[in-house]
Amino acid sequence: MSRPLHPDALFRLMILGPLASRGELKRGEVSTIIRELAAKAYDIPGSRRTYLSAETIKRWYHAWKRGGIDALQPKVRLDKGTTQLSSAVQERLLQLKQDNPSRSINVMITMMESSGFVSKGSISRASVHRFLKQLKLSKRILPSVDTIEHRSFVAEHAGDIWQGDVLHGPSIQTPHGLRKTYLVSLMDDASRLLTHSAFCLGETALDIENVLKQAVLKRGRPYKLIVDNGAAYKSGTLQAVCARLEIRLIYCRPYAPEGKGKLERFHRTFREQFLNELDLDFVANIEELNARLWAWIEAVYHRRPHAGLAKLETNEHQTPLGRWRQDLTHIRPLTTSQSTRLDDRCTPGKAESRGV
Repeated sequence: MSRPLHPDALFRLMILGPLASRGELKRGEVSTIIRELAAKAYDIPGSRRTYLSAETIKRWYHAWKRGGIDALQPKVRLDKGTTQLSSAVQERLLQLKQDNPSRSINVMITMMESSGFVSKGSISRASVHRFLKQLKLSKRILPSVDTIEHRSFVAEHAGDIWQGDVLHGPSIQTPHGLRKTYLVSLMDDASRLLTHSAFCLGETALDIENVLKQAVLKRGRPYKLIVDNGAAYKSGTLQAVCARLEIRLIYCRPYAPEGKGKLERFHRTFREQFLNELDLDFVANIEELNARLWAWIEAVYHRRPHAGLAKLETNEHQTPLGRWRQDLTHIRPLTTSQSTRLDDRCTPGKAESRGV
């Protein structure tokens, strides 16, 4: 008796529908249809990726031609439940997990590679996951439905759309005592690059304006900026800044976090990889906190392949910085006039009269 059909097999057959439902195909038609299928986004079971490579679809198609849907069943690993990691690597992983139980697999691998304990790329995430699963240490903390990245829309080019949001940060010592911090961030939609991010001692319109000004000085002007409906984002001065810079300010609908889903996903990564590893005993003030933040963003986040940035032709993951550089010709730089007037203040009435 044949084994039950795996959901992956049904998904693969669904992808092959335009090929499987056809009779004889003319020469070249298979390749054309496969390229069209590879250009579409999919909700891939068990994966954060949204695109399939043409080579993968082609392999599934030929397997289906040879053996039908049974040939699309995922293969069972012969080493399932075992680990190929050396004893030294296992001990180091166990130590890193025990030191900080909430430490993620990606962070542990990065720490081992950075310290020279293992060579870059020598151990896979799947291998580490299997090892930790054996020890019942791999329990995954699933994000809430409000923080899952919605991938139904991605801007075509870097600089088309930025997203802005504020995350509550740690408390830090100041000359006036312990103060709570807020992480104000602006992200480019197409590349996931942080155009600027900074810890502030408030989440006021002035804090947000200062982050926006630093962002446009470094990364040019977006065509659109998506923010929430908070009072700080609706200030007349922020509207005036966007009007002068010819940026269309767009407000998310209340209780609709998908408008800034990619930035919400960054916040989850930020908590796991930065805040979770931060020892505030060695951070004297907010300047030092921001220095550590900017070093992490530039050296780690911007240069690490991102699961949501897959090249269509190879399905390899790009880094946010690499994806940003790909569209440099599309970036709108500040004009001389805009640069000199960046700190000008406008009344709300003037901003509103310009259609913001």
